[in-house]
Amino acid sequence: MKLFVFGLGYSARQFIGLYRDRFTRIAGTVRSPEKAEEISATGIDAYRFDATGHDPRILHDLAEADSLLVSIPPGETDPVLDRFAEAVAAVPRLRWVGYLSTVGVYGNANGGWVDEDTPPNPATLRSRQRIAAERQWLDLGERKAIAVKVFRLAGIYGPGRNALAKVADGTARRIVKPGQVFNRIHTEDIAQVLMASIDRPSQNAIYNVADDEPGPPQDVIAYGAELLGREPPPEIPFDEAEMTPMARSFYADNKRVRNTRLKTDLGVMLRYPTYREGLRALLRAGDGIRREG
Repeated sequence: MKLFVFGLGYSARQFIGLYRDRFTRIAGTVRSPEKAEEISATGIDAYRFDATGHDPRILHDLAEADSLLVSIPPGETDPVLDRFAEAVAAVPRLRWVGYLSTVGVYGNANGGWVDEDTPPNPATLRSRQRIAAERQWLDLGERKAIAVKVFRLAGIYGPGRNALAKVADGTARRIVKPGQVFNRIHTEDIAQVLMASIDRPSQNAIYNVADDEPGPPQDVIAYGAELLGREPPPEIPFDEAEMTPMARSFYADNKRVRNTRLKTDLGVMLRYPTYREGLRALLRAGDGIRREG
């Protein structure tokens, strides 16, 4: 089985790290020649693809793929479909396309529950662009009889990107907005959901990829500090917090995300059903621990 990845970013590389032995060949795209060289040195064929152009070798490797993972976010339009829609549709052995989206497409539910049957209600331009891209990929799947799966990801954390790391390096902040909750998802759970879906390439589908326990973001930081034996940073009221416009926009969406479908349809049991299991595992792996030398 051959995998092609548009966007060899953090989540995609975590997936490859866990399931590399399931594929006979892996290739994908990055945005710079330097990154392509770095990743190619690990045995993954990496090619440049950005707004200015792309490596022509992409078309050769794409044409041989059985599975296609897309993790490049859209702008005004979807860059992969803009450049490669016809090429994707023509891949002879393609049996699965996975598109990484976000639970942000549901918008604000005032702390209520949402699932895959909840109509999207995106509050930001970024989320509206995501919905448009989702629909385009699903439409392609229906036209060409390719199983397209949309994965709406909650807040991603994993090795090197988590509350432990933030507490350890002094960047953690406990911003408190009363009633605010978020779901999260560990990269290992994203990876196992993707692999389970590849193993069951049936019809088009949408999956919420989120943990079992939506909770206040300040609680996650406090728990990370507790695991490291440190005092948590002080609480900062949301209205007084200095934040970038993008960071502040995340707090405009307040919802609890159900993940039932990935369990019933794909048979997935989350390795880290809450942030507590996830952070404890990351601590055991060395996250947040300062190493000398």
